Amino acid sequence: MMDSPKTMEFELISFVVNHGVGTKVLKFAKQHGISGGTICLGRGTVNNPILKLLDLTDTRKEIVMMIGEKDAAQNALVALNEKLALHKPNHGIAFTSSVRGFVGHHHIYRNEEERRGAENPMYNAIYTVVDRGMAEDVMEAATKAGSRGGTIINARGSGIHETHTLFSMAIEPEKEIVMILAETSTTEAIVTAIRQELHIDNPGHGIIFVLDVNQTYGLRQ
Repeated sequence: MMDSPKTMEFELISFVVNHGVGTKVLKFAKQHGISGGTICLGRGTVNNPILKLLDLTDTRKEIVMMIGEKDAAQNALVALNEKLALHKPNHGIAFTSSVRGFVGHHHIYRNEEERRGAENPMYNAIYTVVDRGMAEDVMEAATKAGSRGGTIINARGSGIHETHTLFSMAIEPEKEIVMILAETSTTEAIVTAIRQELHIDNPGHGIIFVLDVNQTYGLRQ
């Protein structure tokens, strides 16, 4: 009797590294089975006391996002953790999240089973998309609710006549994305604080989405 084929699972790998390191991350990841990724420019939050968790003392950051088959993603992450020495201060952070589906790069993938992320996740990744200039207000609200730091990503299209969308919301030069890693015990309070302070529930005021984090490297308590 032949074994049934193994269902492929995919993960999103996210890196936050110092400016200029993103290309190195992509190149090394390709050597370990990851076909490609995207590099975004960002900056760490500016208030030093809240940078300790994400180790964002250098405010110029690159955010690298890659999707890979689960085993390949985990192997690449372990190798990159060693290569980049993420255990050392100010060398960056990395984390993975489960992917329920994606289309692109010759793939159409959808996990038909209900996924709940990590079985007992210790962290969540909170993403907030707001108008340009509002990111610091997001961080202020999050900090009051227990966040210890975050990364602000400048979102823009690749050309003056192009507009990308994320959950049907335009991502143009006047938008910013705030990415916060938070302990699961503080996630709800942080999301609630951002919703209330930024009036996210009002049309056009932004969006928030939260992902379970499966693995982390480089975080410090």
